[in-house]
Amino acid sequence: MMQPDQREHISRVLSVVHGEASPDDRIQRSWRRCIEHYDLDPTRPTPAHIIEGTLLREHRDQIEEFLQVARTGMEQLYKRVCDLGYVLLLTDASGVTVDFIGNDRWQGELRRSGLYLGADWSEARAGTCAVGTCIADLSPITCHQVDHFDASHIGLTCNSAPLFDPTGELLGVLDVSALTSPSPRESQHLALQLTMMYAKMVEDANFMRFFRAAFVLRLGAAWPMVDASGEMMLAFDADGIVVGANSVARRGLRAGGDSGLSSELVGSSLDAIFREGSAEVWRIGRSAFGNERTALTTFDHGVFHAQVIAPRVTPTRTTDAAQSVEAFVSAPALDRLAGDDAQMQRLIRQAKRLVDKSVCILLHGETGTGKEVVAKALHESSERCDKPFVAINCAAIPESLIESELFGYTAGAFTGGRSKGMKGLIAQADGGTLFLDEIGDMPIHLQTRLLRVLAEKEVTPLGSDKAQPIRLTVVAASHRDLRKLIAEGLFREDLYYRLCGAILYLPALRTRTDKDYLIRLLAAEEAAEMGCSADIDAAAMALLCSHAWPGNVRQLRNVLRFALAVSDGGQIRVGDLPDELMEPAGSVPALRSTAVNAPPPQASGTAPRWSEREGQWLLEALQRHKWCVTAAAAELGLCRATVYRRMKRHGIVPPNQL
Repeated sequence: MMQPDQREHISRVLSVVHGEASPDDRIQRSWRRCIEHYDLDPTRPTPAHIIEGTLLREHRDQIEEFLQVARTGMEQLYKRVCDLGYVLLLTDASGVTVDFIGNDRWQGELRRSGLYLGADWSEARAGTCAVGTCIADLSPITCHQVDHFDASHIGLTCNSAPLFDPTGELLGVLDVSALTSPSPRESQHLALQLTMMYAKMVEDANFMRFFRAAFVLRLGAAWPMVDASGEMMLAFDADGIVVGANSVARRGLRAGGDSGLSSELVGSSLDAIFREGSAEVWRIGRSAFGNERTALTTFDHGVFHAQVIAPRVTPTRTTDAAQSVEAFVSAPALDRLAGDDAQMQRLIRQAKRLVDKSVCILLHGETGTGKEVVAKALHESSERCDKPFVAINCAAIPESLIESELFGYTAGAFTGGRSKGMKGLIAQADGGTLFLDEIGDMPIHLQTRLLRVLAEKEVTPLGSDKAQPIRLTVVAASHRDLRKLIAEGLFREDLYYRLCGAILYLPALRTRTDKDYLIRLLAAEEAAEMGCSADIDAAAMALLCSHAWPGNVRQLRNVLRFALAVSDGGQIRVGDLPDELMEPAGSVPALRSTAVNAPPPQASGTAPRWSEREGQWLLEALQRHKWCVTAAAAELGLCRATVYRRMKRHGIVPPNQL
């Protein structure tokens, strides 16, 4: 039953939304957004939504390494606020709570209120709240009691601050909340300041982890009692080129100053940022690393105390890619799957923990990303590697045959069958690994039989009434959204939960940072089969690394096979690559319209010159990533400094600098 204070709150929300909401009031703007954009109804209070465990694991897996960093900061913060009745939430960028610290005595009440692991605090789900509105505005906020949109939450008080990754993208939100609190909103000022301070600490710890292979320059205010905004950090490489900047540095520093260079920090040299130049930075680095306070002066933001942190791990150089391939050829199957790509390395770590566990594994990724290769690597790395690996493409077997192919049949089970019957593919995988590719395309009536096989661990051939016991490890794969298929009635929900004991996500090739390694590895494998060498010259490698690869690893393998077949002596040059790699990914005229001095269109029937194709690919990559040079450089397999030099060479100018 609705309480009087809830009815009063609903009336206030409606009067503000249907009246004149203040454009300067973040809470009122959010209320209006809840009704106009998310179609939420303030007259129908809705309890907090807690997602189920399997979906929560998926959210946690996406930011696994960051969770480890953030947990340390959360534990330190909780020691300072626990006696005041606060709990801590860490959400991902979508607003789902992926970590939580609170008092166990209040567990039931915290869960009912949504201050708990798995709670969805996105604005679209929960309405105006500290987490959701922080995500919407990308800035810290206090949402105190009646600031909330939904009347179910008006007893809560919450303080949130955004967490950004080293490239400036939103990673998640740190939230400090309480079930009850003093009435004045101003009572939360200190809690909000603590939330912001620890969010900054978590960000910087993650920055140091991310750039552990680079030099890091830490800049503290010369008068720290005056400036409490936090420490600036710049990561730079051995050439003195900035490869990363934390959020404080991105807000407070510019490159260029009197030199007139670009204001973009990442990709600039240290000489463009500091009046003393890179030589002084290296001198600081050779000193006692901060024991002696050393001043550096920027062109635009004053004097700072400087400290240089040396790389904590040995950087991996692109020029070492060929040697890395040779080392990995004889490595265990799972280790051969990737070079230094962070997404794939996380997948490999998870896979190694799962290979010998009694857990069904679901591989999810775009078509051609190598799901069967991963499944085989899982099998080869397991204790059952001497047992059969049976792969079934559920989309390739005709529906009229799939039942007999999977379950087998006895003699005389149906007309046209083998006289002695046939052992089904599931029974053939007994003791080994059964790989069900494109499981989303399996007919619904066969999903019921498969579920029974997995649950009872026995299979009954067609025409038989005697079940055969089997020992199965199942790896399934799909490029389709199985949850959407469940909603459409095309996939059994109980089978989904049986198959997804663990979910491994394969990244698309275009997002991987180890394309150089993967290209050389696949070329070596194909060359070994063809009995030739697999050298790739620099221009061809640059073209291969910059391609968008809509067909993913499968397309890359086909391209390398073709290039090796037509190459002279096994060395792949640009002329050996198929014509599809010479075509830009999108419409060239539309792409050129946003660049200054872009190459003019060619006459009909004339192929564009190499330099013009390079400019087109670079422009397309920048536009795909909304002019984020860091992301474009990662896709192209180049360092940021190289991207900036090529932008200048081709006259490519970001829209905000036109």
